[in-house]
Amino acid sequence: MKKLLFILGVIFCFIKPLYSLLGKNEYLDIAITVSIFVIVVMIINEMMKPRVVEEDVQPFMQENEQSLWDDNSFLVELNQNVELSPDEMVYVANEEDKILTNLLENHPEALEAWAQTIGFQIIYLPMLIKRLKEKRAFQYHAPYLNDAEVGKIDICNDFLLQYFSNPEDKNRVKQGFIRVDNVHRTGNDSDKPVVRFYPLSAKGSESLPDQLDKISKQIVNERSLQDFHIENTSVNSERTQIGFDYEPKENSVLQQNNDDTNDLIEEVRERIALLRRRGISQFILEQLIHPDDRLSRLVITKDYRLLLPDYNDMEIKMEPLVKAVYLLFLKHPEGILFKCLPDYREELAQIYVKLKPFGMSDRVIQSIEDVTNPLLNSINEKCARIRGAFVGQFDDHMARHYYIDGLRGEAKKIDLPRNLVVWEDTK
Repeated sequence: MKKLLFILGVIFCFIKPLYSLLGKNEYLDIAITVSIFVIVVMIINEMMKPRVVEEDVQPFMQENEQSLWDDNSFLVELNQNVELSPDEMVYVANEEDKILTNLLENHPEALEAWAQTIGFQIIYLPMLIKRLKEKRAFQYHAPYLNDAEVGKIDICNDFLLQYFSNPEDKNRVKQGFIRVDNVHRTGNDSDKPVVRFYPLSAKGSESLPDQLDKISKQIVNERSLQDFHIENTSVNSERTQIGFDYEPKENSVLQQNNDDTNDLIEEVRERIALLRRRGISQFILEQLIHPDDRLSRLVITKDYRLLLPDYNDMEIKMEPLVKAVYLLFLKHPEGILFKCLPDYREELAQIYVKLKPFGMSDRVIQSIEDVTNPLLNSINEKCARIRGAFVGQFDDHMARHYYIDGLRGEAKKIDLPRNLVVWEDTK
């Protein structure tokens, strides 16, 4: 009100000279018109402003939070970051519900179709383990595991309960889904997912379709509430909840011209991107197996096949010229400077002839010249292919010992200890 009176007073001071020029009636008409215009503009401006004051936010929160409790969902505290992607809903059960178990195991498409309507993927842990075994995901992270060892890996629907911080939460969970509702940034500069549990039961009076419909509506409400918090709370406070869809606004308090603020924005984006990329599959793999650096012997057979006998007789396949480059570096444990590659051109040709004993065409000769020319990119391409041949078979934390690598400007070499290299043929 004071602001309105001040503005009107200023306007009247500016239009006062019109009184003597136009007369009383015309002056009053102009004054009234201007006043009405100013009042209307101020009312519209107030209506367009976001309601950020505490007394406006609190009733909205209470109303929505009450609706969440009416639907029996609740937040779960975790004692470590259980890695779910924002589009995953994981089935968790403390007690067996045979109807739900049968539905998830024998008719998963029913729940998957429902989940897709709200943008989620249903994760049923026993089936997830089965798919990971079929994709040989466990062997990828720990290639020394044999089929019998992988076959013993199992998981039940109560697996995630061990990561609940509060014993009361474990007791409240019967059967249902959990999902990451938000990401909470703690004061010790770490991120903690906010996980919500949605009960589901085939034993109650309410049908499963009705329960699923209620969960759908509930998630919509929660997302609306989350968007409301994002719009109306500061994102650079010591303890901040940041939604997955968060994007800093142009007029945000974070948009200040200083390096610290820009670093914070980038850090937030990187953390959220990391949580988006990782999911329950990666988390399960990391919890069930703890790969060590158990390196396998590398056997070069008489016909120049590359075998890893301690990794379930794994064979690493490469094209002839790529394999010739690999064998060249394998013969030189001290490494080779790329700028010195022309000195190894003849040796590389001799290795290639052993792989392809029917002579070399002009095209092959040109390829060998190209790969030993440090001014061209051919050697980098071949090294990338070699790296891909190993990383395509097992995780990089172990594969890095087998492919060609090195710092810029230094000799590139294969890091594998040579006592693990076995040549069945003479070098």
